[in-house]
Amino acid sequence: MNDTFIPSYNYSKKKWYWVEVDQKSLGRLSTEIASILIGKHKIDYHPSVDMGDYVIVTNAEKIRLTGSKNKSKVYFSHSGRPGGSKRETIESLRERIPERIIEKAVKGMLPKGALGRTMYTRLKVYRGSEHPHKAQNPKLVIL
Repeated sequence: MNDTFIPSYNYSKKKWYWVEVDQKSLGRLSTEIASILIGKHKIDYHPSVDMGDYVIVTNAEKIRLTGSKNKSKVYFSHSGRPGGSKRETIESLRERIPERIIEKAVKGMLPKGALGRTMYTRLKVYRGSEHPHKAQNPKLVIL
């Protein structure tokens, strides 16, 4: 009888990847980042095991949106209190916090629940080209 091999959490060492945003489309970039965070690029991927790696994203302000999303896309949040709804266009969010655009897109592509929240903590997004993770020797990924 053949047994299915399910790798344990400590089975593989986590690697660091560095993604440089240079006029790349938001959706295509975030799907690649999400697959690295989930661990789908590894041979021994299993959906219930956290096999993903760390991802550093730099130059978040250079992200490109296709179509008319620059004018029409709106982020909605609610505090739970009466009258606590907030709407923000992607143009104003890009001026305030451009990192949040990539973070929200990738977070929506991760699994829901405790496993997805753990994967999300390994995403590091920065506005400029500098990041504080040089000691980890991240591997540059060309997407």
